[in-house]
Amino acid sequence: MGSRPIKVGIGGLGRSGWNIHARIFEELSDMYRVVAVSDPLEDRRREAYARFGCRTYEDFDRLAGDDEVELIVVATPSYLHATHTIAALEAGKHVVCEKPMASNLSEADSMMEASRRTGRLLTVFHNSLFAPDYLKVKEIIQSGRLGKIVLVKIYNHTFGRRWDWQTLRRFGGGELRNNGVHLIAQALQMIGDRDVEVFCDLRRTLTLGDAEDHVKLVLKAEDPDSPLIDIEMTRACAYPQCRWLVMGTQGGLIGDSDIIKCKYFDPRELPPRQVETQPTPDRSYNREEIPWREEEHHVDGKPGSSGIAFYRELYETIRYGAPPPVPLELARKVMWIIDRCFELSG
Repeated sequence: MGSRPIKVGIGGLGRSGWNIHARIFEELSDMYRVVAVSDPLEDRRREAYARFGCRTYEDFDRLAGDDEVELIVVATPSYLHATHTIAALEAGKHVVCEKPMASNLSEADSMMEASRRTGRLLTVFHNSLFAPDYLKVKEIIQSGRLGKIVLVKIYNHTFGRRWDWQTLRRFGGGELRNNGVHLIAQALQMIGDRDVEVFCDLRRTLTLGDAEDHVKLVLKAEDPDSPLIDIEMTRACAYPQCRWLVMGTQGGLIGDSDIIKCKYFDPRELPPRQVETQPTPDRSYNREEIPWREEEHHVDGKPGSSGIAFYRELYETIRYGAPPPVPLELARKVMWIIDRCFELSG
């Protein structure tokens, strides 16, 4: 690479810290080196030492105070993200904060202020913006072959109970903050830099905690040329629908994380038409044959590819001053929408 690896500290060795971030750093060992970790559980610390030969701390503040660490990944429980991020920034570290960025918009603003004040980089792990299926959908939309985009549906349907800490409100749990942030970030990139109206319905269905596990969210931009975005995240769908459905004036697409199908036509291949008020000869509705063109795209769904892409871009940011992989203003707008959803749902 022509430059030294970034020395990383991982705060929190649970699902995300261990199964996502630690694994990525092993794969990108030419760019990153784990030199320290923190977790309150001793067996996790021992496991990290065996894997990385790194220093281990029971307390996050001691990790933040480690002089060798350049970058800290805040992968502690959601309700601690703001506290730990600010502590790491004030200790002079760059920070990758796991999603959700914070429990609410006020906390997110405090984190951003700390980043400005300390001059340290803060970015949020919205790796869904690097997901192969999303990138393919975005590529097809931006090509223009679907025409003007009218509606985008992004669905995450499952069925099943859940009873861990992420089902509890006091820990910042719930489907909106857990999986919803992924879909909201994707939707905001499609809408662009526009103000949006929010409709949201939150319900608790199967979860054993007190947080929502069924979310219906609709985003509408003030610009009439912007698509309506329809988002569903639920653990109460026994018949899951496709993750993607896009409707446009020249075609559409449908698909999941592995295959995207689209059909479209060239409007120049249709005969010219004008409104007619006379009855049709056979008393039928207007109809015509559409010269459809169809495509099927097999998406490279290698596990962890979105996170690897995120950290490759982050390396360029830290070492060479490239733009951060996820703009803070986008992450902040995700939090604004989450706050608005809770406000609308009472």
